[in-house]
Amino acid sequence: MIITYNGLQFFKITQGEMVLAFNPVSKSSKSGISAHFGADIALITTNHPDYNGLEQLNHGERVPFAITGPGAYEIKEIFIKGVLSYVTLSGKKYINTIYSFTLDNIKIVFLGALGEGEISKEALEAINNPDIIFVPVGGSAGDLLDAKTSAKLMSSLEPKMIIPMDYDAGTLKAFLKEMGEEKAQVVDKLTLKTKDLDGKEGEVIVLKAT
Repeated sequence: MIITYNGLQFFKITQGEMVLAFNPVSKSSKSGISAHFGADIALITTNHPDYNGLEQLNHGERVPFAITGPGAYEIKEIFIKGVLSYVTLSGKKYINTIYSFTLDNIKIVFLGALGEGEISKEALEAINNPDIIFVPVGGSAGDLLDAKTSAKLMSSLEPKMIIPMDYDAGTLKAFLKEMGEEKAQVVDKLTLKTKDLDGKEGEVIVLKAT
């Protein structure tokens, strides 16, 4: 699989011909991010302009199957579990869905716009024994997890690999320091096979926004 990053929480995972997209940034977002490509499956954690830009994922004949909330889904032989959590953004409370699924024998957890360091029992069961976790570390506005809370949560969930998201230079630096990973690898894209995760424990890989 190949993972690329467009900024905020907007990721693209390509597995063969299939494309999954996560939290596409909408045209009404104030972020200035305008990535656009065709996807087969879109996962939206939070109904907020920074994360709900489904219109950015239509290209030609390709219109994604959209998953926008908690539940159990099976698309193209991928079983996806979405678990309820909440986040407050700019004073307004939103549902945030934590997604868990296995792709190419790699278990992936996407925490979305998580705002609380305490995770429900149901979410913990869904997350159980993850290979890769995408975690927000941009607590500068006081809405999403801050660096310290993110690092503490990662220590408790024990993923093999951690991909920080929704960061700026300051929050990323603070998170890497908390994780003891100041020399974390920074890449433009991440190409992964199952064997690449063998023996890894909490390795942080930083994807640069393209």
